[in-house]
Amino acid sequence: MLSPHSLQLSTLHSSSSFTHNFSLIYNPPPSLSWYPMKHSPTQVSCVSTRPKKILVPTDEKSEAQELVRVLVRSFSDKQPLVKTLDKYVKVMRTEHCFMLFEELGKTDKWLQCLEVFRWMQKRRWYVADNGCYSKLISIMGKKGQTRMAMWLFSEMRNSGCRPDTSVYNALITAHLHSKDKAKALTKALAYFEKMKGIERCQPNVVTYNILLRAFAQARNVNQVNALFKDLEESIVSPDIYTYNGVLDAYGKNGMIREMESVLSHMKSDQCKPDIITFNLLIDSYGKKQDFEKMEQVFQSLLRSKEKPTLPTFNSMIVNYGKARLKDKAENVFKKMADMRYTPSFITYESLIMMYGICDCVSKARDIFDDMVESGKEVKVSTLNAVLNVYCMNGLHVEAHILLENARSIGVSPNSSTYKLLYRAYTKATMKELVQKLLKHMDEDGIIPNKRFFVDALGASKSSGARSDPPIPLKGSSSPQNVAMTLEE
Repeated sequence: MLSPHSLQLSTLHSSSSFTHNFSLIYNPPPSLSWYPMKHSPTQVSCVSTRPKKILVPTDEKSEAQELVRVLVRSFSDKQPLVKTLDKYVKVMRTEHCFMLFEELGKTDKWLQCLEVFRWMQKRRWYVADNGCYSKLISIMGKKGQTRMAMWLFSEMRNSGCRPDTSVYNALITAHLHSKDKAKALTKALAYFEKMKGIERCQPNVVTYNILLRAFAQARNVNQVNALFKDLEESIVSPDIYTYNGVLDAYGKNGMIREMESVLSHMKSDQCKPDIITFNLLIDSYGKKQDFEKMEQVFQSLLRSKEKPTLPTFNSMIVNYGKARLKDKAENVFKKMADMRYTPSFITYESLIMMYGICDCVSKARDIFDDMVESGKEVKVSTLNAVLNVYCMNGLHVEAHILLENARSIGVSPNSSTYKLLYRAYTKATMKELVQKLLKHMDEDGIIPNKRFFVDALGASKSSGARSDPPIPLKGSSSPQNVAMTLEE
C-alpha cells in the first residue's frame, strides 16, 4: 500500500488564460456520480484487522534478520531446506519464519514457503495463527497459485482458526491475481458479500481499497460507483489509499474523465492529495499527452508543501520524449538539477530513450558513456535502453558492436537484451546478425525456447514507437479546474 503524506495546499493564483467554470468538477455527469455528500461529524472509522506485526527489539530484530539471511544463502538443491532449518532449530521462532516467508515470497520459491510452514507446524512452540495463514495465502496469490491459496484457507479452518477480515482480504487478493479476471472479480464480490454476514469478518477500508482498484483496472465504472455507494453507507471511511488506487487504475487505462470525477469526489470528501496523487496525475496526463494539465498539476505540486520526487521528473521526461518535445524534456532535467535532485539510473534511461525518439542518437550514447566513465553502476536495463535506441534508428550493426563490448564495461546481457535484439534484427531481416546473436546466446547459456520466441516476436510495439498525440477528450475538465481541485 502507498503511505499517506499530510498535505496543506496553498491558495491558487488564478490564471486569466482559462475562463471555464467549474461545473464538471463539482457536478460530474450522472453516469459518473456516486453518492450524496458526506460525512457527519460523528463518522466512525473502521480499524484495520490486518495481522499484528510481531514487535521485536532493534538488536534482536537485526540478529533475526541476519539469521534469515544465513538461512536463505544456505538453501540449495544440494542442501535440503529442512536439514538447514533443523540445524538452527534451537533459535528459530515464529518471527524468523515470518521473515523467511517475506524473503522467499520475493522470488518464485513459493514451494519452499510451504516447506518452512510444514516444518514450523511440527515445532512445540507453534500455535495456529490467522496472521501466518494470511501471509501464506497472500504469497500464493502473488505467485498465481490460487488453488494453493484455497487449500491454505481450508487448512486454516481445519486447524481450528476462525477466518477474520485479514484472511478474507488475502483470499480476495489471491483470486484477483489469477489470469481469468472476469471469474476472479465475480469470486471477489462473492467473498465480499459473505464477509458482510460474518461479524468478525466485516469489510474494512483495506477490503474496499482492494476491490475498488480491481474494478477500476477492469474499467467497470458501474461497479466502482456501487462500491463507493456501499462504502458511503457503511461505517468505513475512504482514505488516501482508496482514492489513489482508483485514480491510478483509471489513469493507467487512459480513463481521464473518470479519473477527474474521482478527484472531485476526493475533494468533496476533504481527503487531501499526497505526493502519490500528484505523481499519478502527472503521469496519467503525460501519457495522454495533455501537457497543459500535466504542467498545471506540477505547478500545484510546487506550490504545495509536498516535494517532487524522482518519479515526478522521470515521468515528465519520458512523456515529453514520446511526444518528441526534446526542449521541454531537457528543461525538466535542468529543473531537477536546479532543485538539487540526484538523477537515478531510471532518470538516465528516460533521457536515453527521449533522445532516441527525438533522433539524437549521439546524445543518448553520450549519456551512457558518461555513466560508464564516471564509475556509476550501469544496469542491464540501461544497456537495453541504448540498444533499443540504436535499433529504433536503424543502427543495428552499432547495436551489435555495443552488445559485444558490453562485458568489457561491466554489464552482462540477459534474456531481455537478447529478446530485444532478436526482435529488431528479425524485423530488419538481418539474418547474419541473427546468427551472431544466437551464437552469443549459446555462449551465455540462454536457450531460445518457445517462450523466448513468443516474447520476442509476439511483443507489442516497442517503447520507442511513435504515435500521434491523442485527440483531447470532450467534456474533461480544463487545466485550471484540475488545479483548483488539487489546491482548494
